Amino acid sequence: MAEKLPTRAENYSGWYNDLVVRADLAQHSATKGSMVIKPYGFSIWEKMQRQLDDMFKETGHVNAYFPLLIPKSFMSKEADHIDGFAMECAVVTHHRLKKNPAGDGVVVDPDARLEEEYIIRPTSETIIWNTYRDWIQSYRDLPLLINQWANVMRWELRTRLFLRTAEFLWQEGHTAHETSEEAVEETLKILDVYTTFAEEFLCIPVIQGVKPEHEKFPGAVDTYCIEALMQDGKALQAGTSHFLGQNFAKAFDVTYLSRENKPEHVWATSWGVSTRLVGALIMAHSDDQGLILPPSVAPHQVVIVPLGNKPADKEVVAAASKEMIEKFKALGIRVKLDDDDKRRPGWKFAQYELQGVPVRVVIGPRDLKEGKIEVARRDTKEKMSLELEGAADKIKDLLDEIQQNIRQKALDFRAENTHDANSWEEFQDLIANKGGFVYAHWDGTTETANKIKAETKATIRCIPLDGDKEPGQCIFTGNPSAQKVIFAKAY
Repeated sequence: MAEKLPTRAENYSGWYNDLVVRADLAQHSATKGSMVIKPYGFSIWEKMQRQLDDMFKETGHVNAYFPLLIPKSFMSKEADHIDGFAMECAVVTHHRLKKNPAGDGVVVDPDARLEEEYIIRPTSETIIWNTYRDWIQSYRDLPLLINQWANVMRWELRTRLFLRTAEFLWQEGHTAHETSEEAVEETLKILDVYTTFAEEFLCIPVIQGVKPEHEKFPGAVDTYCIEALMQDGKALQAGTSHFLGQNFAKAFDVTYLSRENKPEHVWATSWGVSTRLVGALIMAHSDDQGLILPPSVAPHQVVIVPLGNKPADKEVVAAASKEMIEKFKALGIRVKLDDDDKRRPGWKFAQYELQGVPVRVVIGPRDLKEGKIEVARRDTKEKMSLELEGAADKIKDLLDEIQQNIRQKALDFRAENTHDANSWEEFQDLIANKGGFVYAHWDGTTETANKIKAETKATIRCIPLDGDKEPGQCIFTGNPSAQKVIFAKAY
């Protein structure tokens, strides 16, 4: 194996960056700011994608696909939207290259300039709402519940694999409704879907909240979010769900004939999560030895490493391994057999620890003579000897135990790193020396939020939906505050 990872304590950023590369999840691309997601990393994303896709379909949503390129004129139709994304847009201006008349290579053909330039989608509200104008005519066409899985581009200047890249993968839902109440209900329903997914599937506890006015999605009336806490004490926005009101419907003149036979603008939502969740998964659970993956999302829940050098031993071990694999598959367990003779067992053990495989099973001739196998769990590094008979069922139970243990550990960490601040001095001390989530009163103004950020680098993550509603005084200005909000340093 290569040299050890940096520890989280000595260099958290270096630990994260090295782990992403060394665990074979992703690498930087020749396209500046973009990444190549490698098969192991993409397999994790696929598990997330399939789970979420099932959850969306259970709530009545269907998938569609819309163009990557958006006419530039569309972006100017919703004023807040263009203001929010203008600095991140990549623009396509020409449709052809030609040989360089002055030498080698190619140049843009000046005669191939587009009549109208295109934006590579940073998000798809504009192209989708332009399309919905053709799809929606009557209340009978509503609700329209559409999701798409896609890539988007936002021209980020400072990038980090999975967490912030110029191009990333995501899903974006876009729905249309008869009434404001139905659209708000949809927005909160999806927030609950995201919460269940994060907490039960990814084992990442989250807090539901609404963003303050200055942190809303461009073009939204309200932005709801789920906020997670990473092991370095920083917050990560893990998903957002937006109530768009009638802003995009009016911008693109999307109306329907109501039950009263009157033309009305529809009410809208949009919502999304991205490959940023792979980064969240890494930072929420992993340790100095590598990834720790919840069994639900692990590409391989169990890896079998057979031992034995003698031909006779190999034959016996291979037969036992094959039988064990069949039992695992019958129980719905994702299993990998690593019988590659080019790598020594010690290298394999270290590699699967690095890649976070939840359970490692070692089958050797000596243990087989006693009717046993050796089992190691990644989350606690505990090793145990199991009777071969009935081992598959016990390991299935063990996977459930590992899932629960990872979830509980993350819950305990958040509880230990959640604080209340009742004065400016206390707030500064907590942000500087402890980190984590800090509940504090805020007077509701963008000016105060910006001053707090400038002095401490802490931002308002959300106004929690289930938070303490007791009024108080802003820790910074002393002005009245409706309730405590959550501050943290964040990614």
